[in-house]
Amino acid sequence: MPPDPSIVRIDGPWRHLEVHANGIRFHVVEADQNQSTAWSDVAAGAAPATERPLVILLHGFGSFWWSWRHQLRGLTGARVVAVDLRGYGGSDKPPRGYDGWTLAGDTAGLVRALGHKSATLVGHADGGLVCWATSVLHPRMVRAIAVVSSPHPVALRASVLTRRDQGRALLPWMLRYQVPSWPEHTLTRHNGEELEQLVRSRSSGKWVASEDFSETISHMRRAIQIPSAAHSALEYQRWAVRSQFRGEGRRFMRSMKRPINVPVLHLRGDVDPYVLADPVYRTQHYAPHGRYVSIAGAGHFAHEEAPDAVNDQLSRFVSQVYGA
Repeated sequence: MPPDPSIVRIDGPWRHLEVHANGIRFHVVEADQNQSTAWSDVAAGAAPATERPLVILLHGFGSFWWSWRHQLRGLTGARVVAVDLRGYGGSDKPPRGYDGWTLAGDTAGLVRALGHKSATLVGHADGGLVCWATSVLHPRMVRAIAVVSSPHPVALRASVLTRRDQGRALLPWMLRYQVPSWPEHTLTRHNGEELEQLVRSRSSGKWVASEDFSETISHMRRAIQIPSAAHSALEYQRWAVRSQFRGEGRRFMRSMKRPINVPVLHLRGDVDPYVLADPVYRTQHYAPHGRYVSIAGAGHFAHEEAPDAVNDQLSRFVSQVYGA
């Protein structure tokens, strides 16, 4: 029997919530409030959740909220929540809505549903695209964005089309996902073995050899087998490619060229073989006042491979954003 979505309700210093936003139900995981006190003005005790700054964590391709376990444990001074994106984990899996506009609407709706007027968004890979899109399409809902191995979408597109190295790193994967049905079968057969190979190929050897990797990949392989999860994950990739040949994709890219008027932090593992340095450099054209940090020894999953370094950068960034 395929796994039940309840398998992603993993115990820890957090609580599991169901939040309705933008017409669907999201599985949201909120860090234990006892470990996240507000800034100095509430040093005597934890403030009510809606009075603390909201930080929303958005995972990447093939993953689910668990990829942010280290940040749920390690980030303090804010209300920290990790989300199963549309189609993943314990969230609803509608047949459509995997375009940039809808995904940005999901995030803006989550901010409102959680009782806040704005949030700092943190995203990895596809989750980073959601951060960029939400900051442009719903600017009043976004206080700041921090992204991990997720360059600005226009910068990434330009790099893929003009740099052979970035094209070779990304295009084979993106193109193989465009055919119907077979990619879903490939991702889920042999209990998700293909997903493990993908993650291994983009990670540092040190992390791959660790117990943390073994535990994480076990959860990922089970979660991708939840009915419709693999299809939903692939729909993100399919829209990213197919929309480039349609009017909607050209409109989306034009909208993404608007100035980014919120604080930006970009983190990239310096041995990431999937997102190279060039698109990050090009991102500076769209976010010239952002901070660009290289995480030593980390691959594509820096927030999991080097959590202490990433948590330090994120904590300082959030503190600066909210004037601590």
